[in-house]
Amino acid sequence: MAGMSSSGAEQRFSVRSDEREDVGAGGPRVSRVSPASGDFTFRVRTWLPRAMAVDELLYDPSSASFRADPYPTYARFRSEAPIVLSATGLRVVSRHADVSTVLRSPDVSRDIDESAIDLAGDERARRDLRRTNRSAKSMLNLDPPDHTRLRGLVTKAFTPRAIAQLRPRVQQLVDDALAPAFDTGAIELIDSLAFPIPFQVISDLLDMPTERSEELREWSQVITLSLEPTATDADLEAATAAVQQVIAFLIPVIEDRRQNLGDDVLSALIVAEESGERLSLPELIATVVLLYIAGHETTVNLIGNGALALASNPAQRALWRRSGDALDANAIDEILRYDGPVQQTIRVPLVDMELSGGVIPAGHRVLTLLGAANRDDAVFDAPDELRLDRAGAPRHLAFASGIHYCLGAALARLEAQVALGTMVRRFEDWSVLGTPEWRDRLTIRGVSRLDLALV
Repeated sequence: MAGMSSSGAEQRFSVRSDEREDVGAGGPRVSRVSPASGDFTFRVRTWLPRAMAVDELLYDPSSASFRADPYPTYARFRSEAPIVLSATGLRVVSRHADVSTVLRSPDVSRDIDESAIDLAGDERARRDLRRTNRSAKSMLNLDPPDHTRLRGLVTKAFTPRAIAQLRPRVQQLVDDALAPAFDTGAIELIDSLAFPIPFQVISDLLDMPTERSEELREWSQVITLSLEPTATDADLEAATAAVQQVIAFLIPVIEDRRQNLGDDVLSALIVAEESGERLSLPELIATVVLLYIAGHETTVNLIGNGALALASNPAQRALWRRSGDALDANAIDEILRYDGPVQQTIRVPLVDMELSGGVIPAGHRVLTLLGAANRDDAVFDAPDELRLDRAGAPRHLAFASGIHYCLGAALARLEAQVALGTMVRRFEDWSVLGTPEWRDRLTIRGVSRLDLALV
């Protein structure tokens, strides 16, 4: 899960047609990289036929235009460099078939510090490893059997049937958030709807107090910044401090809940922890922190990105409006495919893994570009178009795949269906006021401010 640090360092890929590797008729293999200027600047050399003219290809997360639209760059990677070797040793894959293979393989690990052997040249990864080792890992960074055990404890709370029971509550929250827009004709979507609704819903599931929501939102932002490959030492230390603040907030809540168990996810986890067999106290805290942060962070950006896409595509809004709730599910899958909130995730193959662009050696980290895979024209016709009735939309990988498929996918879908579906049905005309502001991130992509006029 990335963004720019305050240092202003630049991350750059460039493909040059004058640097050719003779690999025979087998097509492109792992692209070669040589350092250029700056800690996060590097140059890609990939095999290309001499007849193909290739202009310089830049991957520049410091650019506002890149954050607004990274997808043309992704298209060049899929076409010209299906596996890119970064300056820090990451193998970057972008084709849907390759990303799917990596995510679904039983021979890959999410436990980077236990499985990766290519960290020696990546000081940032080693700093992050030292930080991670100071606390218990969440299920996000574990392999079976520990991952299976921890995920099994919370799965029942996030089944589609369990989540469907939350629809009336989510609808009430959406109605309340949109009520002022009927009078004013305008809304700032992120602060008024996209953040408070998923935050309130996950708080309801855990039965957590919400009076410190602004502090928790700030801590969440600091913690997720540490997931970015450009995170600095200062960012990592700030994230560690933020985690400690979240834990300090949670411990009194947990202790009170031990004495007053209820029908909520936190109570269920406490019962499992007290059994002494399934969940330790550090695992309990790590799991609650993960659920609390991941339980709202992804959905905030799904709703924000989806609203911006819909505001920019009036014909698709009209289609959804005419179709009623029959299109709700597919519309959200298409929005997830078109501009999903999570753009990338790392895995480590435990065996040599052959992909379309070459072989990934065992133990070497693979960065899978989910956002690139979701625009692959080998899978999706006219992938750069938003088509809410697209037949193959559910083939997207926005929630990853395999055993680490997003636990909260059903909840995120429900919240987005209710929020965006309600907006489409109640407001016929949408327009963006001013310029949307994007979060300065790579891994978790989303707008931080979106002003809309609604009529």
